[in-house]
Amino acid sequence: MSGTQWIIFILIIQVIHFLGTWKLYIKAGRKAWEAAIPIYNGVVLMKIINRPWWWVILLFIPIINLLMIPVVWVETIRSFGKNTLLDTWLVILTLGLYIFYINYAEDVTYIEDRSLKPRTGLGEWVSSIVFAIVAATLVHTYFIQPYVIPTGSLERTLRVGDFLFVSKFHYGARVPITTLAAPMVHDTLPVLKTRSYLADVNPETHKTSWINKLQLPYMRLPGFERVKKNDIVVFSLPSDTLYQFFKAEKAVKKPIDKKSNYVKRCVGTPGDSLAVIDGYVHINGTRLKLSDRAKPMYDYEIYAKNGVSSRFLEEVEASDYLRTYISGPLNQNQYNALTPYVLGANRTQDGKIELIANEDGIPIDVIRQLRLSLTEEKPRSRMANMTDEMVSRLRENPAIDSVVKTEEPKGRYGGAFPQKPNLYPWNNDNFGPIYIPEAGATVEINSKTIPLYKKIIRDYEHNDVKVSGQKVFINGEEANSYTFKQDYYWMMGDNRDHSEDSRTWGYVPADHIVGKPVFLWMSFDNFTEGIANWRPRWERVFTTVGGSGEPVSYRWYFVALIAGWFVFDFFRKRRKNKENG
Repeated sequence: MSGTQWIIFILIIQVIHFLGTWKLYIKAGRKAWEAAIPIYNGVVLMKIINRPWWWVILLFIPIINLLMIPVVWVETIRSFGKNTLLDTWLVILTLGLYIFYINYAEDVTYIEDRSLKPRTGLGEWVSSIVFAIVAATLVHTYFIQPYVIPTGSLERTLRVGDFLFVSKFHYGARVPITTLAAPMVHDTLPVLKTRSYLADVNPETHKTSWINKLQLPYMRLPGFERVKKNDIVVFSLPSDTLYQFFKAEKAVKKPIDKKSNYVKRCVGTPGDSLAVIDGYVHINGTRLKLSDRAKPMYDYEIYAKNGVSSRFLEEVEASDYLRTYISGPLNQNQYNALTPYVLGANRTQDGKIELIANEDGIPIDVIRQLRLSLTEEKPRSRMANMTDEMVSRLRENPAIDSVVKTEEPKGRYGGAFPQKPNLYPWNNDNFGPIYIPEAGATVEINSKTIPLYKKIIRDYEHNDVKVSGQKVFINGEEANSYTFKQDYYWMMGDNRDHSEDSRTWGYVPADHIVGKPVFLWMSFDNFTEGIANWRPRWERVFTTVGGSGEPVSYRWYFVALIAGWFVFDFFRKRRKNKENG
């Protein structure tokens, strides 16, 4: 819905409000015309229901207003003596239309000095819960939102099981686009596992439903900084077509603010020319210098003539390597017990069983419990994922002969954006150069360049694009150039060989930016193995995401602050009781 359409919609709501309440305004000692003036009528209504004027502001904040409008309906009818549970349900279930009935059909009396205190314990409990949700939703939507890292694309900079606070105000909070949505959740309702919002999600239709017409245009509140290179950024995944994150289903078309949230490092900003050469990012011809807290990881091939022991890899905390065990014959019960720890099994030529596991291997207690005799192989060559620091430590091991970074050679297509191998035979290690669009910049459009910009022009900037032979048509007219309407960014994971990022799905539009991770308040090892196996990483608790140097934990400062508050609150209440007593 455009800005003009929203103004018309709001005016229609004001007319409905006037028709449903003008008699009630008169009975409250006000003038009928006061119910017809937008915003002013809200201020007057707050006086009538004996609530603060700033509630009016909450009525115009997306998502917050979905909570506040029913509260105002209930408060309005209670100001005219309608206090029963039936009255409350009638005004909510009729979406406020019950007020029309009271306005025209009943001779009610305005209660000027009504008590605002709930009459029952249940009422007080409900009231407290409602306003706690309002406050939390306001903070969650416009200021700070908690996130958890579910995948290893930023290992070891940010780790699976890191719990973050993400600032919305650094880059400016994005005003919710989807106006009909449940508060405090993203795209899925907990427990019910259904969509948390109303929108037309059929990717095969190009018609705009009445629900989609209630979506707000993209708006962002003012921030105090722009996205910079090296920033870790949370954004809405441009290519997301999933109902639920991590659940494969039929593709859907989702509103921007309901797409799955990803976190990556920004390595390219608007106007840059970016290339990946031998796995390293280059900007405008110069290799990008990462922040000193960044810990990029790459796959390496490790060789040792006497065999590469898993113990060597464990000592340096390498990851993403396989372990192979040789076992004698297994019965069905033994094999079933090993299934949670084994990726696959093969029978060797001499009749033994080869068991393949991930880096965690098969637990010793499981082996003992099953009374197995397993021998772990030590192959001469193994692949593992490591940071520069891990590589240096491993090279210091006299038993290791070589550690070599693996790379996809230049010119070999590896499924990279824009998925046109004949024109752009790029891969994750050798990619580009590619231009990152800037708002207002103009690029040449032809049959060779359109694969790079087609998704931008069609999906992000909402134009019709067709290619016929060597000609490109935008909105039905032949195009030789295109001017971008917004900025774009290039996001990559620090875990370079195990990250699905811009190298796969391309540019991230400015309107997809969500916020900036600023604080890590909790972290668990074994996060994907069930809550019973979680182990706190205390050295990461209450550390900042940004900055330089080794992260410093502020957990004891936080504990001291909480303890100080409890002491202060104890003496404050004690003093208050004495004064009242």
